Amino acid sequence: MKYALVTGGSRGIGREIALKLAIDLEYPIVLNYQSNDAAANNTKAAIEDAGGTCDLLKFDVSDQQAVHTAIDTWMSEHPDALIEVLINNAGITRDGLFMWMKPEDWHQVVDISLNGFYNVTNHLIQKMLSNRYGRIINVVSVSGVKGTPGQTNYSAAKGALVGATKALAQEVAKRKITVNAVAPGFIKTDMTAEMDEKDLKRMIPANRFGEAEEVADLVSFLASKKASYITGEIVNINGGIYS
Repeated sequence: MKYALVTGGSRGIGREIALKLAIDLEYPIVLNYQSNDAAANNTKAAIEDAGGTCDLLKFDVSDQQAVHTAIDTWMSEHPDALIEVLINNAGITRDGLFMWMKPEDWHQVVDISLNGFYNVTNHLIQKMLSNRYGRIINVVSVSGVKGTPGQTNYSAAKGALVGATKALAQEVAKRKITVNAVAPGFIKTDMTAEMDEKDLKRMIPANRFGEAEEVADLVSFLASKKASYITGEIVNINGGIYS
């Protein structure tokens, strides 16, 4: 049985990606989340209502031992399972000017976005290589492509993930594993709920915030066999914002 694992999948963009992979590509979903049980169960129910299947896997992506334990336990319970699609979506923001940034605000953001990518991907890549097929898609950000003031930590973490995407893609391409990233701009989620959309959309050529479903549509395509010749790419989805 072939599965898709989505990290940070209980809400926002992650939730929509999980739904889209279940509906469009008919993947059974392994949904990772860190703490919000209610949101995770709600997403699981939505996937099942749409005719899909979903297993919940609760762990902190920044905790390597927790990652290994959770995935290995799930694998032992599903001996015929293969996670062939991995969506590294987990991420947090701790915004503030760099000169006043606390060490914990730097480390937490880097640990989840960047080290979380390492912890999960490194643990799964061997089986993908053995199977000679896989899709790894990293959710980065416009902040990681152009840099955003007040988000030096987030820009650093996502920018590093951009570089990791391009490097890993070259290492595994011969085994029919693609590694790409999507870089959303302003998307309507809990993360942007407190932003002034009316004011900010003036800087967006499309004159609106994006929808999480639009990001999920892009991820679904990159996760499909139709995207087999696309790898090492960072696909911007931001309504026309560029540096």
